[in-house]
Amino acid sequence: MQIEVAKRLQQTEEYYFSKKLREIDELNKAGARVINLGIGSPDLPPHPEVIQTLTTEAAKTNVHGYQNYKGSPVLRQAIADWYQRYYQATFNPNTEILPLIGSKEGIVHICMTYLQEGDEVLIPNPGYPAYAAAVRLSGATAITYDLSEETDWLPDLKKLSENDLSKVKLMWINYPHMPTGSSANEGFYLELIAFAKANHILICHDNPYSFILTDSPKSIMSIEGAKDVALELNSLSKSSNMAGWRIGMLVGAEARINEVLRFKSNMDSGMFLPAQLAAAKALQLDQTWYQDLNAIYHERRQLVFEIMNLLGCTYKKNQVGLFVWAKIPDNYESGYTLSDEVLDLSRVFITPGGIFGSAGNTYIRISLCASVEVLKEAIARIEQAKQTN
Repeated sequence: MQIEVAKRLQQTEEYYFSKKLREIDELNKAGARVINLGIGSPDLPPHPEVIQTLTTEAAKTNVHGYQNYKGSPVLRQAIADWYQRYYQATFNPNTEILPLIGSKEGIVHICMTYLQEGDEVLIPNPGYPAYAAAVRLSGATAITYDLSEETDWLPDLKKLSENDLSKVKLMWINYPHMPTGSSANEGFYLELIAFAKANHILICHDNPYSFILTDSPKSIMSIEGAKDVALELNSLSKSSNMAGWRIGMLVGAEARINEVLRFKSNMDSGMFLPAQLAAAKALQLDQTWYQDLNAIYHERRQLVFEIMNLLGCTYKKNQVGLFVWAKIPDNYESGYTLSDEVLDLSRVFITPGGIFGSAGNTYIRISLCASVEVLKEAIARIEQAKQTN
């Protein structure tokens, strides 16, 4: 018996990395020992105090039941304090903060809260594929806005304003930008807030990389007027090495938080309380945690630059976040071609930029989530392949 999948899934393909990991798994079963430099899943553990908090709290007998949909007051207060301390953005922990089971969940929640057939959404090209997928699942239409290296991967808001935006309800942005590692400054955010007000568009800022390889984390929510027109997603996945814990957050005006909560409360339950309390501990760590983490990523990034040099790629050294984004040599048709060649000859997997949109077709991306030893082995393999082919 065959049952047709719902219309909302018919144009939604399996996530690229899901398919590629299966291919790599088959190669490894055959003895290939593929080095995976594609995915931004931190290989380092959370702070020991975070793990100890989880262990201590989970041993208690009264913490295993259902939790409040709005999250623990302890976690919400910790998020508010964290935003104030590092971003200089003020939120009421009781009304303007919503803990999430990872920020990817929040992308879907926001789209399902506000979008339906006939609505349009601006999404970046290149950009995180989850934005387009969530928009499709909601029934709305994704309208891409192209980013380019020439404008440092920032949208041309003046050019966008010349289009018919009457059906556009949301605009997804993401700075520090994934996959390019570019940053946004206060001037851009001021222009963006004015653009959103003029066109009655809700800005959705996805902000999980703001602590990686930078000593000045930024949030659109620190800019005057942002709370009127914007929501921001954030996460402990990258900045606290807690990707598998699935702990994120949504911050914004009380009315917006309540609107998203109406959808969320019908889709899931609150997170395991010990995990929330451990997350609160992570948010309370002082600046030395981020400094020590970034020292490791600085060392790794230098080795990734070496890999890019071996492949003949060009890149900017001031990019931030968990990846290095680079333009491929002219003799390759696309990033897919180069990625497949490196996997075939060196058994090293790097991400083709085209999975993030057509504007990324001539780029590749390498993750910093691999140890110095692994990166040095990748360099040795690529060097050997160049000598023998």
